[in-house]
This record gives sequence, C-alpha cells and structure tokens, in this order.
Amino acid sequence: MSGREGDAGLDRATDEALALVADERRAGPGAVPGSTSDHLSLGSAGFFDFVEDPFEAETAAAPTPARAGTAAADTPGDELDVPFAGVRFYDTMRRSEERDEERQHRHPAIPALPAPAVSTPPADPPMSDATPDATPDAMPQTHPSWAAARRTAAQAARPLAPSVRPLGDALGHLLAVRLTALTDLPSFDTSAMDGWAVAGPGPWRLPKDDAGVLAGRADAGPIGDGEAVRIATGARVPPGATAVLRSEHGTVRLDEELYASRHLTQGQDIRPKGQECRTGDELLPAGTPVTPAVLGLAAAAGYDQLRVVPRPRVEVLVLGDELLREGLPHDGLIRDALGPMLTPWLRALGAEVTATRCLGDDETALRAALEASDADVVVTTGGTAAGPVDHVHPTLRRLGAELLVDGVAVRPGHPMLLARLTPGRHLVGLPGNPLAAVAGLHTLAGPLLRTLAGRPPAEPRRAGLTEAVPGHPTHTRLVPVVLRAGGAHPLRFHGPAMLRGLAAAEALAVVPPGGAERGDAIDLLDLGPVGPVPETGPYPGGGR
Repeated sequence: MSGREGDAGLDRATDEALALVADERRAGPGAVPGSTSDHLSLGSAGFFDFVEDPFEAETAAAPTPARAGTAAADTPGDELDVPFAGVRFYDTMRRSEERDEERQHRHPAIPALPAPAVSTPPADPPMSDATPDATPDAMPQTHPSWAAARRTAAQAARPLAPSVRPLGDALGHLLAVRLTALTDLPSFDTSAMDGWAVAGPGPWRLPKDDAGVLAGRADAGPIGDGEAVRIATGARVPPGATAVLRSEHGTVRLDEELYASRHLTQGQDIRPKGQECRTGDELLPAGTPVTPAVLGLAAAAGYDQLRVVPRPRVEVLVLGDELLREGLPHDGLIRDALGPMLTPWLRALGAEVTATRCLGDDETALRAALEASDADVVVTTGGTAAGPVDHVHPTLRRLGAELLVDGVAVRPGHPMLLARLTPGRHLVGLPGNPLAAVAGLHTLAGPLLRTLAGRPPAEPRRAGLTEAVPGHPTHTRLVPVVLRAGGAHPLRFHGPAMLRGLAAAEALAVVPPGGAERGDAIDLLDLGPVGPVPETGPYPGGGR
C-alpha cells in the first residue's frame, strides 16, 4: 500500500484505537476501555475546541530510530498522518499492540496475540555519500525542521536569466531593470477638461469660425490676451493660453463673447508638460511585479517591450492509478483533487504552468516524463513514500538527481521532497493527500519559485491564536485558520486527506513543536485569495 493510500486505509481502525485512547484519558487509570461515550467537543461555526494535549505523555521521551527487521516503529517520527478529531496523528499499529498488552494484563487467562514481525526491505542505495538515508526507519534523524527546509528551497536556485518581452507578454513577470521615463509625461501642455482655452481675464472673444482644438490634432495657432478657443480633453493647449474654462462654467453670448460663472486661476485645468515625470526619471525599481497598471505606465512612458525576469515554467505530474478525472468515486477509485487545485495555485505563486499531466503509478512513464520535460520545476503529487507503487525516489536515483530535502519535520506533509534534476532544473515531490500536498507546496515550492522569479521573501505575518493548539513533540504543525478581529481561529477538518478546512481557510498557522497556547502569536502562511491568473491551457479532463 502506498504512502498516499496508507492514511485513508487506516481510518476505520484508527477511529476505534484513538477513541479508546481518549476515553481512557477521560475516565482515568483503571477504567475499562470503551466504557464512556465522551468525545472531544466540536465548536460552532467550523472551529475546533482544542481541549487537551494528546502528546503530553510522549513529550518527555526522546525518539529513538528503529532498525530494519524490527516490528512496527515506536518513534513519533514514524507515525502516520491520521487525524483524531483534527488534533492528533497516531501510529495505529503501535496503539493496537499497546491495547493487546493492556488486555493481556487485565485478562491473564486470554493470551495476547503476538505482534507479527515486520521485515523492512533493504533500503535503496543512497544517491551520493552526502545523501541521508531516506527510509522511514531513519525519519526521526534525517528530517530537517520546517524552517530549515524552507531555507534550503529558497537557496536551491538562482533567479532566471532576464529576457525582453513585448508588453503584451510581460504581465506577471518582474522588472529585471528599473523603469525610466523615455519622455516627459505629459509630453506637452494638455487640457484636463472639455471647455475653452482662454488668455488673460474675461470676458473673452471667440473666433467666428471656432472649430476648436481636438486631441491628437496638429498644433493650434496662438491666442492673444482676451481671446478664447474651444478645446477638448487631452488636446494640446495653444500658445498664449493661461487657463482652461470648463464647459459647465462658461456662457456664450451673441455667439461672440464668453463669460465665466466663477473665478479662474492661472493654469487652472491645464496639465503642464512633465507634470508626472521628466525624461530619465525612475518610474519603478527593478523587481517590481508587472501588473496591468505597470503595463499602462510603461506604454505611456514610451516602451514597446520590457526586460523582465520570466515566470518559472512548471509542469505538474499527477500520480496515482486510483484517480478519476470526472464523475463520482466508484469501485475503489477517487476523484483527483490535486490536479485542478495545484495548477491555479502555482500560477498564483508566480509560475507559468505549461502542462498538467496524469500518469498514474507508472515508473516508466514517470521517468520518461522527467527526461522529456524542459520545465524549470516539475511538481509531482503522490509517490514520495516507500510503498510498492511509490516510484519517485527510485526514479530520481536512476536519473542521478540530487536530493536536497528528503522529508520534513512537519505535519501534515512530512514525506515531501526537493531534488535537483540537472543544473537549473528542480523537482518538488508533494504527498498525495490534499492538505499534505498544500503544506508541501507552501513549504518547498513557494520559496523555490520566489527565488527563480527574482521575488523577495514574503513579508512575515503573525496573529494570536484564539484557542490552544496541541503540537507534535518534534514536528511543526500547519493548521488551517480563519482570521477574525480576535486573532487566528483554528478550523475543523484539517486531517491530511481533508479539504473542508482548507477551503474555508485564509491562512495556515505554523504551530511549533510542542504546541501553542491561546493568545500565543504564531506565524501565518497566507493562502490567497487565488484570483484570476493568466491561462496557459485547460486542466485535462476525461479519463476513467
């Protein structure tokens, strides 16, 4: 069974085992398992009432690595991502063994069944002498912290080489050089309103054949003191004009004389040449994102093309034979939630997604896709654990890739990885569970894409928790939250395979190892909003 399938396949057994643990803790020592129906309370409005720290009994025990050929692992690092009312991840096999031992103690006449020996297959050879052992038994010792993994991802690459693009193709990229004005703005004195260009104090004489001065026309002749001429917004102000009288503020009498209904000041409603900028002025610094407004300013300042740092090109490979592209789940098949979700999310993170391909659990197809891809970053979903159809690690070894991050001390999402395929090309391997995949996206892909695109690190954001959140003894936790006036509210439905909490969330709360108390200020990973982004092709439909 693959790592992606493991969490879902253990749900029913885990519910029973974890309910037993909660009941025992509430009933106290000596109580009969299952004798109470108490459960953790679920708050209103989708919030979770975190009422106990299920890690309390384990915090004092330091994790020890397991070895090949032993029974189920006894370390927190080997626990499977299985949610208990949204607050705990347990190793079901370990809890089952403890329950058997407890029953043996309480009922000595009924011998406990011996735990079956679990033989661990020999680990694949390391990719290099510097590559740490990536087998599950070594996880507690080899996984970097969440913060260290993000630093590694941010430092794994350099910004892409700048390129020159037409204005129409520059949206979403970053300016590689500062934007300086190629002309004065405006480039001549222009009228800010429809009305009359007037010279001196009124009343003013109008020409008998007053065709007026229109925008985009050649220079109008000069006017003298006491004269006026009709003028349109944006038209060049004729020499000698001292102000523009708005149409609604003037009255023409006898078709020859213009009177003002209010006082005019010198230069009123005239935009003088160079009012906004002079030739050579810096308009925007290098590193500015090219937005629609930036495109407009560049065009006004005389640019036809821009030198930009391009958006990183990303290809998404969705792995898993059990995934459907349409319709309802059936016969052991489930809908693919990651393909439709990751593509726009990657675009919002600054990537140009060139393709989203569904490969299934096919090692040959995965290797061929990686060898053929010319993307700056390949993002895979699923297949990062050590199951029989988890092909990412073996394929990376065969391709000679360099593992930069092989697992992270974070829940959910600890099997995520980052590898360098070739100089300048990287692979981000995301777990197959949806929330775990998003955790990997923001842990590894986000910092890597920012560096490639030349973007600075995101501004840190913090908020106080409205409820205490239990933590893992050694791992960071990423918990979906909504932001209210009182702070960050943790949401229900935040197991690694769940999407309800994520869909309602505004951020992921970064809960440090050991947990956080109510009122504690914690870091936040902003989740959006993911608004309209440039399209490069539809997500592939069809399938089974």
